[in-house]
Amino acid sequence: MSGGIWLARHGETDANAEGRVQGTVDPPLNERGREQAHELARQAAPLGLHALYTSQLRRARETAEIVGQELGLEPRVDARFAESWRGEWEGRLIADIRAEDPDGWAGSLAVEPDFRFPGGESLEEHAARVEAGLADVARGPLPALVVCHGGTIRRVFAARRPEGLTDLAVPNASLTRVGDAHG
Repeated sequence: MSGGIWLARHGETDANAEGRVQGTVDPPLNERGREQAHELARQAAPLGLHALYTSQLRRARETAEIVGQELGLEPRVDARFAESWRGEWEGRLIADIRAEDPDGWAGSLAVEPDFRFPGGESLEEHAARVEAGLADVARGPLPALVVCHGGTIRRVFAARRPEGLTDLAVPNASLTRVGDAHG
């Protein structure tokens, strides 16, 4: 079950617990998030990881630092794995966005590459930088773990199996195998 590239979402933040859109907002992990990061390290230990990458956002970096400490790996920061820039939605409650802009919210969950967050990044732009990062990870030592974000993981899977992604749950500190990043 080891080999290839693994993705993990960061541990929980207070904004996650409150149901807020984070995007590029940069909160720290909360206590539960730190516990989740330790559990993620235990889950990742049998994978025999040779490399650990993380987005520059604090919640992912903190998660990767905890995993790295437990596994003896130094996280490599790569901004291409950051969450999408969600523009005017950042910091807002998901429930409010759903109520005020149900079509926009549905568009953000779909795999339509031309969807753009109001005042923010398009899904196509997000996907392009994530795929470029994964291509570099694939050229390095494997297996590798990339600690990133829910939207980032959704973009990876949208590129590989777009059907059904509106229902793809990406829990905090979850571990998902990508395998061959370009196959």
